[in-house]
Amino acid sequence: MIMTLARRSAALLLALAPLAVSAPAPAAAAPAAAVLPLADAAELLPVADESRTGYSRDAFKHWNKGLDPADGCNTRAEVLLDEAVEAPTVDTGCKLSGGRWLSYYDAAEVTDPGKLDIDHMVPLAEAWDSGASGWTAQRREAYANDQDAAASLVAVTARTNRSKADQDPAEWMPPLPDAHCRYVGEWTATKLRWGLSVDQAEADALKVYAEACETTVVHYTPAP
Repeated sequence: MIMTLARRSAALLLALAPLAVSAPAPAAAAPAAAVLPLADAAELLPVADESRTGYSRDAFKHWNKGLDPADGCNTRAEVLLDEAVEAPTVDTGCKLSGGRWLSYYDAAEVTDPGKLDIDHMVPLAEAWDSGASGWTAQRREAYANDQDAAASLVAVTARTNRSKADQDPAEWMPPLPDAHCRYVGEWTATKLRWGLSVDQAEADALKVYAEACETTVVHYTPAP
């Protein structure tokens, strides 16, 4: 009887063991959102030298199928639809026509979607210089198509986007002075979201703008 009970106990333990091993792990907590004054947010950015060694725009796959692959629109079109002041007509193949947008870099009103660029708030080359060179291809694609943060991608006039090119706030600011505080706030938010660094000149420029934009608040959530 003693041996029988021992064997039954052992069998029960063996039967339960797989259940314990296969139990699902607790879900990881979602990244916490942060809200900070611009001056405090800018202080969180690590300062480091930049390097463009090995950079290629092709390292950042864009535009991909967007947030809703079933809608037939790529990331560019989805951003245009999201930011339209008046919604455009959407034809077969997600071809957009009509509609109205306001480019906040220069306060220009645009009614032809072909005259708008989707600007990466922190340009792809600048992202590479300040940390993205060490990312996987999948993370760079996520960065290049990031619609989960309103500041990451913005529809603006092609002329302002091409004037900006790959420059940081030490080198370029929107031509509309009233846009400066919003711009540096969104630049800082994007760098914090993606864990990117700043070079010394960039850090100094952000500090100067933060002093002038004392009421600007930075909202960001770290990217997964």
